[in-house]
Amino acid sequence: MTHAPAPLTLAASGALGGRIGVPGDKSISHRALMFSALAVGTSRIEGLLEGEDVLATAAALRAMGATIDRHADGVWTVDGVGVGGLLQPLQALDMGNSGTSTRLLMGLVASHPITATFVGDASLSRRPMNRVIDPLAQMGADVTASPGGTLPLMVRGLCPAVPISYTLPVASAQVKSAVLLAGLNTPGITTVIEPVATRDHSERMLAGFGARLNVEHSKHGRVITLHGEAELAPQTIVVPGDPSSAAFFLVAASIVPGSDIVVGNVGLNPTRTGLITALRMMGADIVEFDRRIVGGEPVADLRVRHAPLCAIDVPHELAPSMIDEYPALFVAAAFADGRTVARGAHELRVKESDRIAAMAEALTAIGARIEEFEDGLAITGSGGDALAGGATIATRLDHRIAMSLAVAALHCRAPVTLDDAAPVATSFPAFFEMLDARGANRLGVDA
Repeated sequence: MTHAPAPLTLAASGALGGRIGVPGDKSISHRALMFSALAVGTSRIEGLLEGEDVLATAAALRAMGATIDRHADGVWTVDGVGVGGLLQPLQALDMGNSGTSTRLLMGLVASHPITATFVGDASLSRRPMNRVIDPLAQMGADVTASPGGTLPLMVRGLCPAVPISYTLPVASAQVKSAVLLAGLNTPGITTVIEPVATRDHSERMLAGFGARLNVEHSKHGRVITLHGEAELAPQTIVVPGDPSSAAFFLVAASIVPGSDIVVGNVGLNPTRTGLITALRMMGADIVEFDRRIVGGEPVADLRVRHAPLCAIDVPHELAPSMIDEYPALFVAAAFADGRTVARGAHELRVKESDRIAAMAEALTAIGARIEEFEDGLAITGSGGDALAGGATIATRLDHRIAMSLAVAALHCRAPVTLDDAAPVATSFPAFFEMLDARGANRLGVDA
């Protein structure tokens, strides 16, 4: 794949204010499309995230037989093929930058009598897939990967596949979901045991679609059992706002003096609220109101006002519930009073980039004091003062690195340049426009 970098320079311009709505939850959007494609009949999806990652999922499902349409009112409809009904794709499935699309769709293909080749961009093609390959191979799928277990790779599904009981060696909602997706078309009972709980969108939504699924707690952790050869019924799904996207505005308003914003319709699934917990521990002023249930998920509006932040030792147990939000947390810590230690996040090394190394380099470049560990960072904050800025940041084809440093730029003395802002479109296409509207100062794209 070719990629044209889009450099962008940002500078501080005072307090942020107003109300915003963040895009639909990315994790839920992926799953809504996949489960709808496996239902018999027409499902309706409102609030779907229309970022590049989710569009890659939609394109792959179309290639395997589902009819997926976006209507003028922004509602999406999916005419599913039924569990077991996926068709042989005629060409490679291009996953772009989406690890979620890749890992979950590998699970989907693994128990169907089809063969699919997965390709992606330079960033995705460096990400290891062995943690998904291993359980799918136990179920009978034949996976041929590039050296190191990376893309391009080919999955030859087995039908009927073999039901397994699989204990997750690392906390990963993607691996859990891949095994459950494979289990949908597998006779018997597929069991996933997660010693550390991860986001549970797959379990919630599968139950909503009519799958026979049970979740119990044991001394070994959460035990999820799924009865195979499932029949899924079409649903109407309302996707809540993505807490991972909201994170950037929660941090921005917390660090920029005088800020006062409301982020509407934020999903508050308990397995996704680690960042809010950590920010509140640091002294952030975040207030929830109008709590409600949307599409089976807890949702609220969040008002966040600037407040002095204090350093903390981030509890390790928060890691699974904020794994995608660590870059934003690192930015908050860079402006806190004292030394924040955030460890227990080994998973950050194998995201779209090595997010530990990328954030250590980027924050150091704008004037923060950083100590890097294998599993996280220690950050000595500025005590609320502006950082120096004045650097060009390597975003490493990672949307969250780009957005995190854009937020940091809002409280720097000199402008900060992102070497490539284009990856932000994978999850939050309107991010920079929203920053502009709230009071940020985007100086423009460099030639």
